Amino acid sequence: MPSPRPRRHGIPRGRTRRFTRRIHATGACAAVCAAVLLAVIVVPWPPDGRGAAPPPGPEQPDLNVAAVPAADSAGFFAALHQGLFAARGLHVTFIPAVSSETVINAQALDPPGRRVDISCGNYVSYIEAQQAWDQGQRPSAAAARPVAADLDIFAEGSVMEPATQALYTMPGSPVRTLAGLKGRTVGINVPLGILYLLIASVLAGHGIPVSSVHFRYIPLPLMAAALRSGRVQAAELPEPFASQAELSLGAVPLADLDQGATAAFPVQGCAVTRQWAATHPVTLAAFRAAFEQGQQIADTSRAAVEQAMEALPPPLGLTPVQAAVMALDSYPVGPVDAVRIQRVADVMWQFLGFPRFSVGPMLT
Repeated sequence: MPSPRPRRHGIPRGRTRRFTRRIHATGACAAVCAAVLLAVIVVPWPPDGRGAAPPPGPEQPDLNVAAVPAADSAGFFAALHQGLFAARGLHVTFIPAVSSETVINAQALDPPGRRVDISCGNYVSYIEAQQAWDQGQRPSAAAARPVAADLDIFAEGSVMEPATQALYTMPGSPVRTLAGLKGRTVGINVPLGILYLLIASVLAGHGIPVSSVHFRYIPLPLMAAALRSGRVQAAELPEPFASQAELSLGAVPLADLDQGATAAFPVQGCAVTRQWAATHPVTLAAFRAAFEQGQQIADTSRAAVEQAMEALPPPLGLTPVQAAVMALDSYPVGPVDAVRIQRVADVMWQFLGFPRFSVGPMLT
């Protein structure tokens, strides 16, 4: 680093007379300058003395947020564990979701029926709910499927990475290849949801008709037990359910679903109803800002993710060993990528027979 330039002492040539004039002028205006300085000190600003208005607080500081307790929600869990929502004036109550379908209808109901303000779930369920709404269906507390909701997807949650979504069998199973699933029963959490879509895509990529496989619908926390008991011969397990089954049962991976048409597939995002977004703009902005911080943490600090998922309430919290071995997704930060999310609707059309659908109007 170069040494600082030496300071030049004395008065530059040609400036002596000008400097002398300034000295004389200073004596002449001292009283005026003092009066101006005093005026600056005592005159209030703004003139009315009230100052700038403080920023508005959240319209609803207490929030119920539903998320599937899976690695896809790591950004949310990191933000919750590190107090990032609380730092923005929000008290967030985490509601474990068995599947997205179990919360979207409740999210769309008007108070006092609403139990969920914000959900972090899979895009397939969101698109199905929006399409049902666009067709004129409306939410009902008694409805199961299809659900209906007018949704605003305001943040991306996860993009699939290798080993985060896979098919598993038990040790010694006769099913050793994807072709061996013909005539067998596979466990997934809901009909025609994200897990079904991933399996259908991979089977098609190997020339296996999805119609040749039977499906049984089992909540994710109960999936490993169904695999062990033989109720299903294979199960689709996202992380951390996969690592838990490997450690406790010796479950064997049959096929990684991060391949073919669903490689690096967008799995999860966060959504509110448009009605809620319109009446809670400050609350939504505060939540999104904290969530984005959590996403950045999840995408750069595995240790922070492990700590957050170990701290989940029982029985959801992971052991240190489970947290250490689970595979992680990638966690996008920034504006929602319309091209990436449109992939979901296009693959739904390709493998589920879903109508052509544009996700653009759903995205903030």
